[in-house]
Amino acid sequence: QVQLVESGGGLVQAGGSLRLSCAASGGTFSRYTGGWFRQAPGKEREFVAAISWYDGRTATAESVKGRFTISRDNAKNTLYLQMNSLKPEDTAVYYCAAETRPYGYWRGPTTDFASWGQGTQVTVSS
Repeated sequence: QVQLVESGGGLVQAGGSLRLSCAASGGTFSRYTGGWFRQAPGKEREFVAAISWYDGRTATAESVKGRFTISRDNAKNTLYLQMNSLKPEDTAVYYCAAETRPYGYWRGPTTDFASWGQGTQVTVSS
């Protein structure tokens, strides 16, 4: 399994932007579907976005559609989440994830993710 380390979180005002990065090691991340999740205090972890290893197709949660964009740079073994027009309700710990095994069929939000990073805090002030 790949090991994942997130970075790029921080404190931002509502309407601002952040870009999260997720550096992968221990495997060829380009062969895995990647995803972003988030967990706010007192809430369950929720899906944010996913991107296929095969053709780069993406899936995005309705709550962030049009504001967040997932992308990847396979040469750098890195996953990104560009977050624009941030809202206070986006405040959460954000986690990146890799699918359980490489070369999986595209399943978007229902992908079986197994490898998780330690998370990065995003706080949006009103």
